[in-house]
Order: sequence, then structure tokens, then C-alpha cells
Amino acid sequence: MSSYGQVYSAWKNNPEAFWAEAAKEIDWIKPPTKVFDKDAGVYGRWFPDATCNTCYNALDRHVKNGRADQRAVVYDSPVTGQQRIYTYAEALDEVATLAAVLKNLGVGKGDRVIVYMPMIPEAVFAMLACARIGAIHSVVFGGFAAKELATRIDDAKPKAIMAASCGIEPGRVVHYKPLLDQAIDLSAAKPDAVLMLQRPQSQATMTAGRDHDWAEATAKAKAAGQKADCVELAATDPLYVLYTSGTTGVPKGVVRDNGGHM
Repeated sequence: MSSYGQVYSAWKNNPEAFWAEAAKEIDWIKPPTKVFDKDAGVYGRWFPDATCNTCYNALDRHVKNGRADQRAVVYDSPVTGQQRIYTYAEALDEVATLAAVLKNLGVGKGDRVIVYMPMIPEAVFAMLACARIGAIHSVVFGGFAAKELATRIDDAKPKAIMAASCGIEPGRVVHYKPLLDQAIDLSAAKPDAVLMLQRPQSQATMTAGRDHDWAEATAKAKAAGQKADCVELAATDPLYVLYTSGTTGVPKGVVRDNGGHM
């Protein structure tokens, strides 16, 4: 039997034992004593008595286990020609600082944060920073129309929105900030704060009292030595919400939890 066949058979013959073995690869704060509770929630709950932190598993444990100087994030854009590489230690520094910035903006465990950014390293850092402090992120496709973005804002009711000023596509610059401003105007649920990453291709006009410059906020946090620690979360606590395309009615938010997702 092939290695794939062996793995498949192990799962099919005893699913709970299979996932219990797989769960040993996760660094739990409180390890699970139960793999799956079929009677909990609507569809059952994975690792219902365990606690963990997704960001810790993505970054911290690798730094502690001797991989600090290994590559964690490699960004190579064929559109802009830009290349950036972050080691695990560098990525952890960026994420822990950004998580402190979010806390300074009043974001905490259970708060929702919309991430409206292109595929750049800062988008990765944004998601992990949310996971670090127990905030629930929701990625919305960068450049999405204002009306569709507003629908997701009203459903998620985010405490903050993390956004870039623009996205870069072949032959054109997509200005995100005007779309974001329009979406917030259309929505009933207004975020307390917008953390804006200014990209050189498009300088966004900032709204006083609501918008905060990403680079300035992170530089200030670094100067003050502010870094947020990982928060202990139930494995069943939400990690993120991902919305369906909304082609049939209102978009549905799919909730993924920390333990089951890892």
C-alpha cells in the first residue's frame, strides 16, 4: 500500500485516533483530552477542552526551536519587481509589534478586524497579529467594490480595519482608500480605527480621528519597546471569518476556529 493509502486507511479506520496523533504536532498551552465532541455546537467541536495560540505555532515556537534565522516569509512580486525576505525572528518582531499597535487602538480578544490588503508581507503580519491577541480577522479581497465591502463590514462589525492604500496590477494601480472610505460611509457599523499602510504608488488621504498611519504607529511602538505576548485561547475560539462570494444572496461568513484550523 502507498504511503498515501496508509494515511487514508488510518484516518478511515479510526478518525479520532488519527487526528489525536496529528494534534501532537501542535504546541498546545493546555493539551486536549478529547479530540471531538459530536454533541457540541451545530457540527461538533474539535479539541473542546484544549487551549492554544495560532500565532505562537506559526512563529514563536520556531524561533525558540532554533529556526530564528531561517526564512519564514519570501515575497517576490513579478508586478513591482520587489523582493523581501523575513526570517522567523524578523517576522515575529513585526507581528508582535503590530499586535501591540492593535492593542493601542483598543483591539482585544474577540474583536473583529477586517484585513483589506493585497498579497504583501504586511497582510500576513496583520492576520498573525490578530491571532496573537485573540482578535478575529476577516480577509476581504483587496480592491473589492465598496458596496460589497460595506456588506461585510456590517456583518462582521469590526473594531478596526487594516488596509493598504493601493494594490498593484499589471498596467494599473488600484486605489483602495477611496473604496474603503465609501464602504465605511455606506455601512451602519463604523470601525473605531483604520490602520493604513501607505504604499509609494498611492498616498491615501487620511481621515482625522479614525485613520492611523501604519509605519508611524509601528515605529512608535518599536521605539517604546512595545510587543504583545500571545493570548491563551480556547481551541474552539474563532480564528477568522471568511465570507462566501455572495453570488446567491447575502455573503455567508464561514467561521474557522483555532484548534481545528491548525
